[in-house]
Amino acid sequence: MYTACLALLAFSAAADPTDAARIAFTVSLARPIAHTFHVEMLCEGIRDEVVELKMPAWSPGYYVILDYAKNVSNLRARDASGRTLPWEKTAKNAWRVTTAGASPFTVSYDVWALGSSIAESSLDERQAFLSPTSLFLHPAGRIRTPATVTVEPFDGWHRISTGLDPVKDRPNTFAAPDFDVLYDSPLLAGNQEVLSFDVNGVPHTFEGRDLGALDRARFVADLKAMVGAAVGLMGEIPYSRYAFISIGPGGGGLEHLNSQVITFDAGKLADPAEYARTLRFITHEYFHNFNVKRIRPVALGPFDYDRENYTRMMWVSEGFTVYYEDLLLARNGFYGADQYLERLAEGLSSYENAPGRHFQSPADSSFDSWFGYFNRNEHLQNTTVSPYDSGLVLALLIDFRIRHETRNRTSLDDVMRTLYRTWAKGKGRGFTDQEFRQVCESTAGVPLSDIFDEYVATTKEIDYSRYLGYAGLALENEPAGTAGELGADVEDRNGRVFVTRVGIGSPASLAGLSVQDEVLALDTTRCDARKFRELVASRGSAKTVRLLVSRHDTTRELAVIVGPKTSRTFRLRRLPETTPLQKAIFDGWLSGRSTRPAISSRSRPRRGRSPSTADERSLVNSGTGP
Repeated sequence: MYTACLALLAFSAAADPTDAARIAFTVSLARPIAHTFHVEMLCEGIRDEVVELKMPAWSPGYYVILDYAKNVSNLRARDASGRTLPWEKTAKNAWRVTTAGASPFTVSYDVWALGSSIAESSLDERQAFLSPTSLFLHPAGRIRTPATVTVEPFDGWHRISTGLDPVKDRPNTFAAPDFDVLYDSPLLAGNQEVLSFDVNGVPHTFEGRDLGALDRARFVADLKAMVGAAVGLMGEIPYSRYAFISIGPGGGGLEHLNSQVITFDAGKLADPAEYARTLRFITHEYFHNFNVKRIRPVALGPFDYDRENYTRMMWVSEGFTVYYEDLLLARNGFYGADQYLERLAEGLSSYENAPGRHFQSPADSSFDSWFGYFNRNEHLQNTTVSPYDSGLVLALLIDFRIRHETRNRTSLDDVMRTLYRTWAKGKGRGFTDQEFRQVCESTAGVPLSDIFDEYVATTKEIDYSRYLGYAGLALENEPAGTAGELGADVEDRNGRVFVTRVGIGSPASLAGLSVQDEVLALDTTRCDARKFRELVASRGSAKTVRLLVSRHDTTRELAVIVGPKTSRTFRLRRLPETTPLQKAIFDGWLSGRSTRPAISSRSRPRRGRSPSTADERSLVNSGTGP
């Protein structure tokens, strides 16, 4: 079995000292009310005169610099006899300890932990979430040093959830073969409930607190079916066990090699829409154990934990995962065909309605993920596009183009399996941009310059009728009706309404509305954000509304001419008449099977003629675009 440890050993940094260095961490959770972890770091086998210790500045999968070192305090160093060792801070995340060759030596420090994200540690009287990148120092240049973590739980806490392997006969102690594995293995300590199931004999657990009235039997069955669909696509399970770790309410997740951290509110899962949304993002993080943790661009491992790791392939790493999160749920029966087409149409609508797609290509969007996706300001909302949304669209184009060119013998599924077998397992490394393109084109049997040179690298409008037509589908724009819009977004803040975005060239912009304006009234009506949107929509195009706004403690009135609704809602429909190839592509796409369509003697291509005949192209392209 291709285990987690073997995979990450292949991804670890090149520096590999030959000494018997090893690190043992002990983490005390005794001060939950102070939100502070106390960490003891025992370093053995390191006999350098001076040792530099570093803390990561970010967490893999969460592409934003978080500067975890800002939460470290009270650092002390001492040798085996207890003698204090001098140290100095040399960078925002680096401490240089003068050991004079002493081995072992111990470094202790406190970490303030009241993080609000899935990539930040947190500690309170309910539970402790240990995000390793925000807690554990590593010796510079020794990322491949093995480490153990011993957790000293708060009184009354009985469970530690993690993907790390337990150390035999050492309670609450876990081992990592190197820091890449350690940094990829969060821990949750508390009194969480555990739901268990097996897939192909491999154990899986869902662990979290406050599961309330969750229908556990249904939830476990859906998780098991989802894992089965993903494993069926990729061909094997690449880990010896897997943990879904829920750390409380919210709506996010972060992937790890044999675990994931998620936030959700179990009390809301009685709502079918909320249940489906939760299952989608769990599926997204689960599929990342293939796509990103193993199938990955070269920039995403080995990691430089000090700074950004740039790649122009985030549209593959994140966007393809978005594509497969819903497709896997359709293939395992959670969605019917019509439901899945509705979900896909929502994804296409999200991309088409993003103003930034006119300014930024998917490749550029990927490179700018470090500042263009998380915490986007009003300017970036207008000028950037999400690699999640653009990657979903590109995955669909590539999948249908491959199926069409190979008469449904191969698909994007084959691309993913090839990348997994050849690069992740065979070469033990990520792929370059060119290698990824070569795999796609060799799988299709034709150049894909229309996709890579145009839709990936530029902002060219997508010819949906061509690519969707390959599967007998058409994308239609729902009529906008008479609803109007100002081209501005607003939100409620403590009972007040503020402008958060003003579209470039929009009616709101032309009238002088600005981001951070407080909206006091619309046509003399005081309203919250929801009522504001309803009133604007009800006015209709070409009508004038008067906004009373406050800016810099000055009240002013603006006259805004309501414009026609520019955001579009799409739906996908099946063409009334399809060729055998179109039907085979549609059926193979939703089932996950690539099969050759039955072709009558009348429709069989003549020898030497491309299967993409002029007759068939006229049928394939009969759909209409947006």
